[in-house]
Amino acid sequence: MMVVTSDIEKAAEVLRAGGLVALPTETVYGLGANAEDPAAVAQIFQAKGRPPTHPLIVHIGGADQLDEWVEEVPATARLLAEHFWPGPLTLVLRRGRRVPLEATGGLETVAVRVPDHPVALALLAAFGGGITAPSANRFGSVSPTTADHVRAELGDAVGFVLDGGPCGVGVESTIVDVTGDVPGILRPGGVTREDLEAVLGRPVTVPSASHVRVPGQHPSHYAPRARVVLAEPEKAVAEAELAQQRGHRVGLLLPPALAGAPVKAHAVVTVPASMPAYARGLYGLLREFDRRGCDLVIASLPAEEGLGLAIANRLRRAAGPRLSP
Repeated sequence: MMVVTSDIEKAAEVLRAGGLVALPTETVYGLGANAEDPAAVAQIFQAKGRPPTHPLIVHIGGADQLDEWVEEVPATARLLAEHFWPGPLTLVLRRGRRVPLEATGGLETVAVRVPDHPVALALLAAFGGGITAPSANRFGSVSPTTADHVRAELGDAVGFVLDGGPCGVGVESTIVDVTGDVPGILRPGGVTREDLEAVLGRPVTVPSASHVRVPGQHPSHYAPRARVVLAEPEKAVAEAELAQQRGHRVGLLLPPALAGAPVKAHAVVTVPASMPAYARGLYGLLREFDRRGCDLVIASLPAEEGLGLAIANRLRRAAGPRLSP
């Protein structure tokens, strides 16, 4: 997808004027605002219906800018930034003075990353500052991986939509807390735990809970309109058929090992055996089940290694308890 220079400059002008811009990244589409403008940042929360205590990620144009946005950069953070930026890795560090508390949910920590997408990087260069950008969708729902997803969900709430084509990674960035002595993954994502450990030369923890609030931690997140139920792979077909018999319009994410198995369900999609392909297509599949009128989705968790860790995290959140129908 070719984005012309005039579109980049128009988007930069919207940001300078305090408006919102949807921008493509390698992970998902973001809803961006001037990271240093509290009023603009507040518009993000309003457009998404996002709790104001839920922190945002500040996107910057390069690792060489990191010191401008945080209080200090430990050696571990510097090493990870050098290896993985631009890329789907977010680092949690102590907030610098340029970052308003509105962007951090009131915390003294800030999440920062450099996106690996030519359109996002061109916008950051043209704008000349940082851009806060959570996923460009209503809070808690399925993240957008195309510009059409953004337009369908947020409509006129976005001042300008930059269409950079489908996102290449398909799940959000990995968030790593590097404020302490031991780095920990607060949200698995596009950079795998194995990748991080290879660079650091030591184990990286994935704590079940953290005192640091970051995006994607609510019990229900990344959820389609249809209710999502998790099943063991060998039981997925039986559970889907039973739910269909009980009157549900069932969507089934069929495990790769069962490809070709006959299933009596409303909509059946065989999951790619490749984890990168599965991650890239996950949110589109969940949206497709909604489009086809499913009210229940049966899914199984992949092996939690490599990108499977991030996919399993998203499916667990999608199946989490919802506060409202």
